[in-house]
Amino acid sequence: MIGFGLLLIRLVIGLSFIAHGAQKLIGFGGGGGLKVTGEHFEKLGIRPGGTMALLAGLSELIGGAMFALGLLTPLAGIVIAGTMVVGILKVHGPNGYWITKGGYEYCLAVLVVAIGVALTGAGQYSLDAILF
Repeated sequence: MIGFGLLLIRLVIGLSFIAHGAQKLIGFGGGGGLKVTGEHFEKLGIRPGGTMALLAGLSELIGGAMFALGLLTPLAGIVIAGTMVVGILKVHGPNGYWITKGGYEYCLAVLVVAIGVALTGAGQYSLDAILF
């Protein structure tokens, strides 16, 4: 049952990150795409905005895919955790804890899940289990 639980966690978090990456890269699901995301990053002081938007989008897309598949899970967890640290420091941290006020509550929860899975492993239903 632990393996199935880890699979559920990996799928929800991983697929969500794939979607967030696609929002940044191609405007999927109402996202801004690279141009708008790059402009937003510039306003946050993340420069150069376009380049950093590309790197963030690719990190979320690729890291999310690896996490969902359970492929090199510690690395995938670190990539996801890293994006959450940036989100907390640059966007949500100044707003306090509660997400209802734009705070970092959600980012912290995802950060802890990503680190927890990276430390425990992807479980038996993963590419890591097959390959290693």
